[in-house]
Order: sequence, then C-alpha cells, then structure tokens
Amino acid sequence: MTQEELERVAAAVGCIEARLGEPLNLTAAAQEARYSKYHFHRLFAAAAGITPHSYIRRRRLTEAARRLVFSREPVVEIALTAGYQSQQAFASVFRGMYKRTPGEYRREGFFYPLQLPLRLREASVPPEAPTGEIRRVAPCDIPAWMELLTQVIDGFPRLREDTHRQALARAAAEGEALLLWDRNAAVGAAVFSRRKGYIELLTAHPQYRRRGVTRALLRFVAEKELPGRPLRITTFRAGDPADTGQWEDYRRLGFVDAGPGVQFGYPVQQMVLPFRGGAL
Repeated sequence: MTQEELERVAAAVGCIEARLGEPLNLTAAAQEARYSKYHFHRLFAAAAGITPHSYIRRRRLTEAARRLVFSREPVVEIALTAGYQSQQAFASVFRGMYKRTPGEYRREGFFYPLQLPLRLREASVPPEAPTGEIRRVAPCDIPAWMELLTQVIDGFPRLREDTHRQALARAAAEGEALLLWDRNAAVGAAVFSRRKGYIELLTAHPQYRRRGVTRALLRFVAEKELPGRPLRITTFRAGDPADTGQWEDYRRLGFVDAGPGVQFGYPVQQMVLPFRGGAL
C-alpha cells in the first residue's frame, strides 16, 4: 500500500473510533477515506488484517467488555450502545467471542480486549519487501514490544499485560525472545522455549501478516535455536469466531493440528510443525 492509501485508511479508522457508540455504516467510513465501498473494504482488510465490519464489531465488543468491568451500567444499555437491538442478541455474540456471558465476564472482573484501536505504520520501501532484521530482545526493546502487542492483541485471548511483561523479561534474559524490525519499528515477535521445543508467541503487525514476517521468525527459530526438532504452538480452534486468521496462518506455515486443549481458561488448538529436514 502507498503512504496516501494508508493515510486514507487511517482517517477512516479515526472516523470509526470517534463514532463507535453511534450507528455507523461502512459507507460513512469509505467516504472518510474517499474511496468506493469496494475499494475501501479491500484496502482496509489489507492494512488491518480483518474486514471493516469485523473491526467495528470487535472494537464495540471490546468497549462493551470494558464497561462491564469498570461501570455498573445495565447490560441492556451496554448492548444497545454496542449496536445490538436486544440484550439476548448481544449476549449471544459476546459469549461466542469471549467464551463467557456478559454477566460471567462482569463477575470475573478482568478486562481484556478483543481489538484495540488500529495504528498504521508508514509505508515501507519497497512495499513488497518482507522486512529487515531479526534481533534478540534487549531490555531497551521492551517498550517497542509492548507497543506491537497492542496491535496484535486479537491473537492472544485473556492476555494480562503485567504477567506478559514479566514473562517477556524472563524470556529476553534467556535469549528466547525475538523481534523483527522494519526500520525503527518492531513489526514481528516470537517467544520460544529451548527446553520444551515450544513457541509461546509468534505474531506480526496486521500490515505485515502477508509479508513473510512470521515465516522469517519461524525459520530463525527452527534453524538457529531448535534445529532438528518438531515445534509446538497453540492457537484458536478452527471455527472460533474470535479467530482473526491465526489458525489458518499457522496451517500455511506447515503446522498440523495436534488436539484441543485449554490455556488460561480459553479453549485452544494445539499444533505441531513436524521436522522434515528441509527449509521452511
């Protein structure tokens, strides 16, 4: 995408964010970007990794979840603000995404987002390049890592920022955390365990999900850190409505299903990348 296209999509994101509590159709967002609905839909999906409709729904549900935890508003009022005509319709969609009813989520008292506001990077030159350098995470890199995390939070349900930061510090100290950089910004990340042969995190900024970032990080781990070993990872189960494409992305990388599981109270799919003796 060109810089002009990114700026137009960013303007549409700003329009969406300013009007999350109002009726908003995609025509208004497309007009803000000065594109036809079709062209806007295509460019938005390329930049965000999901469709505009999915982005709006996930943002509204995230803000509804925030209000469930941090306010005493009736669920029906939160449902209406989130764009649902009834509490029942809201509860059905909310449970599909959060795996808890709104009441259960409120009683648990732990807010975690499905989708945080999208922040787009400047266009890379050349745009088709898969990016640059992979480096081990140093303490000075942790702010950049946490900034990236806000843009890939959709891939990590029930993630707690405080415990994640602590786990990252331990992984960095062991040399088991990697960042892939595009100029001065972190655009991909991986955490792995040498002892377990396990990849705990593998992700890329939405703009880079079709740019070979996760494949480059996976190749680095497979060839330099865990050579000759099968690699394991967990992600969403197939068909989970909260999945924005991670399960399919891992399948494209060569992972195969290895049975269902539960992680941090969330239903997940265990996957394994068999060692085949060849390059990824």
